Amino acid sequence: MNTMEKAYLVLSNGRVFEGEAVGATGESTGELVFTTGMAGYLETLTDPSYAGQIIVQTFPLIGNYGVISPDFEGECLAKGYVVRELCSRPSNFRSEYELDRFLKERGICAIAGVDTRAVTRLLREEGTMNARICRALPEDLTPIRDYRVENVVALAGSKTVAEHPAAGEERFRVALMDYGAKGSILRSLTARGCRVICFPPDAPAETVLAAAPDGIMLSNGPGDPAENVFCVEQIRKMMGSAPLFGICLGHQLTALAAGGTTVKLKYGHRGANQPVRDLRTGRTYITSQNHGYAAVAESVPAAVESFRNANDGTCEGLDYPGLHCFTVQFHPEARSGPRDTEFLFDRFIAMMEEDGHA
Repeated sequence: MNTMEKAYLVLSNGRVFEGEAVGATGESTGELVFTTGMAGYLETLTDPSYAGQIIVQTFPLIGNYGVISPDFEGECLAKGYVVRELCSRPSNFRSEYELDRFLKERGICAIAGVDTRAVTRLLREEGTMNARICRALPEDLTPIRDYRVENVVALAGSKTVAEHPAAGEERFRVALMDYGAKGSILRSLTARGCRVICFPPDAPAETVLAAAPDGIMLSNGPGDPAENVFCVEQIRKMMGSAPLFGICLGHQLTALAAGGTTVKLKYGHRGANQPVRDLRTGRTYITSQNHGYAAVAESVPAAVESFRNANDGTCEGLDYPGLHCFTVQFHPEARSGPRDTEFLFDRFIAMMEEDGHA
């Protein structure tokens, strides 16, 4: 550690956890969530879907392989970071510098030396709540309790249209609706011969369809899906016009566009070890996830549930027969287990081939 200054993690229910101040100076308030991955802290911190949230790492030692910029998924939009032990002397041949410097350079307030197991158990029992990382205890908890994660898709998504060439021979043109897309989604598409045109969240459906895409990809992103009324309306206009594949927030927005509903989970699914059952084959996959909301399968009459969470039974995938559309809640591009779900990108490619775009 570069500092031994005392810091506090103050929860909206009044609980206080004492630790050591790391990262940027100052204080920060956000929605407190935990993630269960043993590795991948860089991918976690640079996942735009964490916008507005304070991340608790359940694995006790963080930062041991340092900072490796090629592993970044996007911009770090987290509101704070909580760890049990932050490694100050990383050891890895790819390491560029230590994690504390990463946090400082991006203005991320963090706290180490916290009993993260106790914090996680509390969130599992009481549900996701707000918190503040600070160096002096607040007299009034009202600002912490009143905090809301709002308008974060506009923050996380791209601001302009951008094109990315295919890796090798170009076979397809894919419109990627960027609500806070992870870089690995883009790479998964370009590696399969797709020229990708990234559109910002406020792009109208008419503009996207005017680009004549062979397929449409809806990305992950942060926040409550139901507040993105404009995005939902654009997806409704695009459904059926070209093969469509949605991931995470894209999955939820598509369900809303088809007349369904979404619900906020008690503490969400975050980490690289979430079990998901394929309802067609019975096979269970270990998946990477990061979301606090879920689509309600039975509320979407036009859809057939394809995947289900093996822990809590929530919907993890929907197929839309007749609309050339399917969506999943987990991240098939993250390659989190020995039986990866990256084949879903190949399914998307096959749909474009069958649609006559090969």
